[in-house]
Amino acid sequence: MRKNLLTFIGSATLLLMHPLSQAASDLPPTANVKMGAPEEVCSDFTSPEWRKEQVIDGVKIQASQLCNPDNPADIAAFVKGTNNVSMETLMQTQLAADAITMSDDFDHDGDPDKIIIKLEVAELNGHSPDLKGQQVTTFDIAPGIQPTFWVFAPKTRDMSTLSIYEPIANPLLRAPSPVIRVEQDDVIWLILENTHYLPHSIHLHGIDHPFMDHVGVGNDGVAQTSNMDVMPGESKTYVIKPRQPGTMYYHCHVQPHVHIPMGLQGIFVVEENRPNNWPQTLNVGAGQVRHPSVAVLEKYAREYDLHYQSADRELHDVIARSANDPRLIAKHMNMEYDTTDSTDDYFMLNGRAFPYTLRESLIEMQKDEKVKLRVLNGHTESLALHIHGHKPTVTHYDGVDNGPGSYIQRDVHAMVPAQRLDLELSGVDDGLHSFGQGIWMFHDHVEKAFTTNGVGEGGDISLVVYKDFLDEKGIPKSHGMSLAPYFTKEFWQRNYPIWQDYDAWHSLGLPDLKASYQPSKVAISATPKTPMSPAAAAAEQEGSFFGNLLFGLILGVLSYVLIINRQTIYDRVRKLIKK
Repeated sequence: MRKNLLTFIGSATLLLMHPLSQAASDLPPTANVKMGAPEEVCSDFTSPEWRKEQVIDGVKIQASQLCNPDNPADIAAFVKGTNNVSMETLMQTQLAADAITMSDDFDHDGDPDKIIIKLEVAELNGHSPDLKGQQVTTFDIAPGIQPTFWVFAPKTRDMSTLSIYEPIANPLLRAPSPVIRVEQDDVIWLILENTHYLPHSIHLHGIDHPFMDHVGVGNDGVAQTSNMDVMPGESKTYVIKPRQPGTMYYHCHVQPHVHIPMGLQGIFVVEENRPNNWPQTLNVGAGQVRHPSVAVLEKYAREYDLHYQSADRELHDVIARSANDPRLIAKHMNMEYDTTDSTDDYFMLNGRAFPYTLRESLIEMQKDEKVKLRVLNGHTESLALHIHGHKPTVTHYDGVDNGPGSYIQRDVHAMVPAQRLDLELSGVDDGLHSFGQGIWMFHDHVEKAFTTNGVGEGGDISLVVYKDFLDEKGIPKSHGMSLAPYFTKEFWQRNYPIWQDYDAWHSLGLPDLKASYQPSKVAISATPKTPMSPAAAAAEQEGSFFGNLLFGLILGVLSYVLIINRQTIYDRVRKLIKK
């Protein structure tokens, strides 16, 4: 009985609701959100001559198809030293005359064995005491995105900006801190000239170095155990003679929980000793090494440095720009900011986030060739490097050769913070090393690293591109969606729906809730009605309600009767059919 009663009530309710319900097929129109003016994917500002293979002062410089290739004059000075290139070449750079000096071929093998490197500390996207509220030495990681960084930089003789009128940082001052390359068994003097307003140091992480230098001063860059921090306006010389080759790391060891994430970190490579070997001492901004060492060229066609970084917006955008007074910045950073509560918001490869990675951090491949990748996890968390279309082979962990019997091939490479991997990327199309030629994405597969301040796709995405898929400016010949929205500030400000214009009816745009509109679809054509008095309208509404209620109850009773007598009805219908 209870089951039958529930059936009756449910049937009556559904029948009552039907005449009262209305179709909900009409929606407001799609808003037409303006995309904003996109930047050029690759401008004509950079001379196409910079992309060509060339020889400067006897230094052979590989071709680079990138949109923003390095200045070949810089590369020549990094290879020969600022004291060994011509004055004409030096004047095409912004390097100080003593930025990198080389001398003394101790082992008589045709290359210098004493290398003196001078580094300064620069601030990007910071404040000037003379310009309240205005950022100077600007460096965009993506359109309109300017976190503050502190970086090690080569000693320069020129302005920190492009000109008096352009606050953009000159090309030598950028994130990440430059890759340093030296040769095994060379004598290296690494001089830190602290041009910043806070103390800093250099710790040679994983690099063979004595605890004390030749004059008995601490050499490890740690104030608590080795030597005092380098105070503003002072300098410190670190002296090393590394005996083992490999991909290493260097970073500031003053308040490392904030100074390392702020950008004071870089790759340090000790190359294998070879005769007449002139490594490219600095690779500013990482990316392609346009003058690989003799040992690298024995096995590989090209070499790339890949430096992954992340940044907490609170630290880089708020704390670092909280004041013009260094005392207040130090207070906010060291006494108030809590890194254990931090969350990374910016994810970068070689100092840029997508889409700017397409200008500087592409890996160019050709069929059947091999390239060498040196990878540093400069994040504050683990990284999972995945290269589409390829399964690279790990040859070295933290600068140590595993030996051919222990080389590991896989498509996702896990790395903890500060770890380095040497990868062999092969273009052999066998379905294992490579799936064939094309445009293949690579990225950190920790999903938030696909974003820039939570907006995707962004972060440290870049591409492996085979030569035939690059245009004359080094930009991939895309076979998918337009890249234009990614080159607008509006997209990164969350103002533009990326899929708005994908189809003719704008089905994935934003609804315009403020627009006045007429329904495009109606179930019954509207007929004009004469105006009714309020009393008549109320009476009609009340009558309509009770009429619908009575109609629903009658149909409910009818349904109830049919359900209880269903077997009788079924038997009679079956008899009629048999007749």
